[in-house]
Amino acid sequence: MSAGTSGAARRRGAVRRPGSAPDGARFLRLALRLAARGEGETSPNPMVGAVLVRDGRVVGSGYHTRAGAPHAEAVALEQAGGRARGAVLYVNLEPCCHYGRTPPCVDAIVGAGVRGVVACMRDPDPRVRGKGFRALEAAGVRVRVGLLEREARRLNERFLRRVAAGRPFVTLKAGMSLDGRIATRSGESKWITSEHARAEGRALRSGHDAVMVGVNTVLRDDPRLTAGPARRGEATARLRPRPARVVLDGRLRTPPGARLLRAAGGPPIIVTLAGTPGARRRRLERAGALVLEVPGRDGRIRLGAALRELGRRGITSVLIEGGSELLGSALDERLGDRLVVFVAGRLKDAGRFRSSAAGARRGCAKRRGCGRSRCERSGRTSGSKAAWSSRAGVAAEGRCSRAWCRQPGGSSTWSGSVRSSGCGSRRRSPPICGGGKASPSTVSA
Repeated sequence: MSAGTSGAARRRGAVRRPGSAPDGARFLRLALRLAARGEGETSPNPMVGAVLVRDGRVVGSGYHTRAGAPHAEAVALEQAGGRARGAVLYVNLEPCCHYGRTPPCVDAIVGAGVRGVVACMRDPDPRVRGKGFRALEAAGVRVRVGLLEREARRLNERFLRRVAAGRPFVTLKAGMSLDGRIATRSGESKWITSEHARAEGRALRSGHDAVMVGVNTVLRDDPRLTAGPARRGEATARLRPRPARVVLDGRLRTPPGARLLRAAGGPPIIVTLAGTPGARRRRLERAGALVLEVPGRDGRIRLGAALRELGRRGITSVLIEGGSELLGSALDERLGDRLVVFVAGRLKDAGRFRSSAAGARRGCAKRRGCGRSRCERSGRTSGSKAAWSSRAGVAAEGRCSRAWCRQPGGSSTWSGSVRSSGCGSRRRSPPICGGGKASPSTVSA
């Protein structure tokens, strides 16, 4: 081939490496946007989008809409038809190579004559984990991996957490006053935040597979734990059941007449310890609950064991709503992945309201003289942002850092932009006590 012919062919894209910049990033971003349309619907599967490109033009695209539906690659190939031959497939996750509820995507890609695959990342699922790429290369399909991997990991962080750790992605949610109080000393915790905050909290439930509380919350507040309508920008027509309602109840004290047992949706899940009275268990099962037994320690449920059991049942994300001991335990065991705080625009009497981790103070006081609560010293959030703000309060969220309490006596920070009504944007980094290394803890039950 002459130099002139080679240059012309290169300009036409005939010999260009699949996914070469900047086209590769552009089409992968399109695939990521398509994948995000399946948010809240694909669990326990990941969100996947696919784009088929031939001669610089998109000839087919699609995304995975729900578990059991055709995969994104199959949707894009069907849309492209014969135009898929010689095209390049852009996809945010490695194509599958195993039989499940749908046939392997690798076979469909090879059969359609696709000449190249550009993917953001490898699928960590043990059934795939590089096997899809190797099968494609063995069939003569050129593969490029790693472009926009960070964005792809953030999109599927819940799926990746369950596969890597064997437990669901955990969001910790708390509502408190400006001085950090979530309940009165007597345990009363209703209506600290505004009605708008409570509506946002119910909408937050709709984006998770399960909502978890401790039995003390059930006894005090008798919640239904139902989800509100999806927030703007999220899926509004949910194809899967409502979030599962989970109660940690080591002694099966949940009343058979509790509102969460009568609310619409799937059967509530009561997580308890082995050896609880059979009569109590049968009474709850007759009321419609699914009772699961998990290991414990000193008569208390191990939160990690409860989450792993939920993960084995295909639950990919859990919203932990409290109370204080459950939130403190999640922080102590380093099980929180995301933190959402609703702060009311008012102060409460510090003598009347208790701290967000008051139920967890006794363990922290023993650690190297640290007198603050576990919630105050257990970690930090990163990438925080304001979800909404008003005169009635503010909502902030961020990811929990894994570098918790690196050194005894050290400190961590919570940082992020928080918008207040009429006050603009402020950067705040209040200190958090570093009281030494956290140890595994248990949940009061």
